[in-house]
Amino acid sequence: MTPSDDRGLLLGDGLFETLAWIDGDLPHLAAHLARLSAGCQTLGLPLPDLEAAAALCAAAPGLAGLNSGGAAVRLTLTAGSGGRGLDRPDRPRPHLVASAAPYSPPTTPATLALSTVRRNEGSPASRVKSLSYLDNVLARAQARTAGADEAVMLNNRGELACAGAANLFWITDDVVHTPELACGVLDGITRGRVLAAAATLGVEARLAALPVEALVEARAIFLTNSLIGVRPVARFEGRPLEPHPLVERLAAAL
Repeated sequence: MTPSDDRGLLLGDGLFETLAWIDGDLPHLAAHLARLSAGCQTLGLPLPDLEAAAALCAAAPGLAGLNSGGAAVRLTLTAGSGGRGLDRPDRPRPHLVASAAPYSPPTTPATLALSTVRRNEGSPASRVKSLSYLDNVLARAQARTAGADEAVMLNNRGELACAGAANLFWITDDVVHTPELACGVLDGITRGRVLAAAATLGVEARLAALPVEALVEARAIFLTNSLIGVRPVARFEGRPLEPHPLVERLAAAL
């Protein structure tokens, strides 16, 4: 049970990773643990025991009664107990926990709506998996109210940043684009795999800092994260989008 004075609970002071578990395997565990460690350095948290973290992730599905199929494993690291106020203890003692729940990737394309909730590209939290996820929660809720599956978030400069719970890609003239990290973007594990796959396939990929008009003009849009893989988009702000062979090639490469 989480202590009532845990800083993750009270202040969102901590990090998390969401991993895909498939029939007993955590295929990208090392990449997630590396990102968790990098996030700790960004936030000034003690580095976790990576062997203990890996063991927690591996054990979580079984503890949830899952023996096969797919699951979402969540690894959460909080700054630990800290008393009242903003200041951390001189020697933080982080809490590390893992949980799992059944999960199957969506089989249909997504629909997107533009959110008015902005991504703060100037915040260090915009580029780590911070427990402070309220902006994303509000953006997703706004999209659902509009009848869409997912939100498109801009940053404070009006540049494309991300979806509520995914990295954002689009295709124009057979060139793959995704927002650069400086736009307030999480360095997604699957985002990196897509960029690597594009290089292997000889597909041009560009990191961009562009306004929402780039999506309006795009031939195709797709989302990525560790659970959905590559998910094509069928509609953005009411505009239908046709399936694109390049999205299918990238998805197959992963």
